Amino acid sequence: MSRIGIDCRFASQSVGLGTYARELVTELLQQGNHEYVLFVRSTTEPWIAHLPKNAQIIVADFMHYSFSEQILFPRVIARQKIDVFFCPHFNVPFFCPVPFVVTIHDLILHRYPNQAHIFKRIAYRILMQRAVKKARKIIAVSAYTASEITYFYGEHFSTKIEIVTEGVSDTFSATEKPIDIFRKYSIPKDFFLYVGNAKQHKNVQMLVDAHRTSKTPSALVLVCGGPEALALQLTENVHLLQDIAIEDIPSFYAQARCFVTASLYEGFCLPILEARKADCPVIASNRTAIPEVAGSKALLIEPMEEALALAFAHPPTDSSPPDTKFSWESAAKMTENVLSNVLHG
Repeated sequence: MSRIGIDCRFASQSVGLGTYARELVTELLQQGNHEYVLFVRSTTEPWIAHLPKNAQIIVADFMHYSFSEQILFPRVIARQKIDVFFCPHFNVPFFCPVPFVVTIHDLILHRYPNQAHIFKRIAYRILMQRAVKKARKIIAVSAYTASEITYFYGEHFSTKIEIVTEGVSDTFSATEKPIDIFRKYSIPKDFFLYVGNAKQHKNVQMLVDAHRTSKTPSALVLVCGGPEALALQLTENVHLLQDIAIEDIPSFYAQARCFVTASLYEGFCLPILEARKADCPVIASNRTAIPEVAGSKALLIEPMEEALALAFAHPPTDSSPPDTKFSWESAAKMTENVLSNVLHG
């Protein structure tokens, strides 16, 4: 039986890459067709306790984008005698000792540096280029991300790109009973919702300004982390909530009037799927990968203050459930097919 190593060091993070790694790996292990070796930051991470018992857990406590990741991690990989290494991000060690498959979620730093330090931008470019050139297969989470890869690195790489969309957890289902977020977080009962960070491309300040311009009586709740969120110039009836318990987030979608994002760039945009799973209407930018996940009932607009203000004043009232292809089970089956093709190719 083939041995597949998976970089699970991001799985300890609550959202984003953490969600992708946890959900996908859990479903992959359910398939049971290979031996899996999971590289984690710590064996005490809660998600590990819920995994099937058919995986070997190896501690690889190396910080992402660090020298130890580049120098020491390849040695740990080599000792495990794996046949292929799957990295759910582009940051494969430069000297990875075995064939590898990567997932590329977006190429945001190619478009929006987001105030990243020059050294980080250089390292990003080197590792991304290496991943694209040397990967046996590249998983892109959307058709838009696939097009970005070929735009920046060449059409000849299209033959090794496979589009495998992300999924959405049943915990966001509209049938789940929400908690009382109004009392717990002291927010109004009538609110629009944004979930995400406040980096440059997310365009959150425009969202805040458009909310003010619209003069809507509904509040705007920003479930928003990171240092950029603290720099936002908030206006009346805008509530910034940081460090929200991950298990509480479905209740925000379930009780929001509408989910709204003015993002200028998305490789996928999982919060839109989470909103749709919770039967929450969606207002979103008609840009990049967003139309691929927004559904037929979403209100797609240009990310300009006037258009956003009009959307706040006249929001959609209906939502549509995610298409069946947007499931972690489907993503795991397609990912396993990619890995199997590399093993037998």
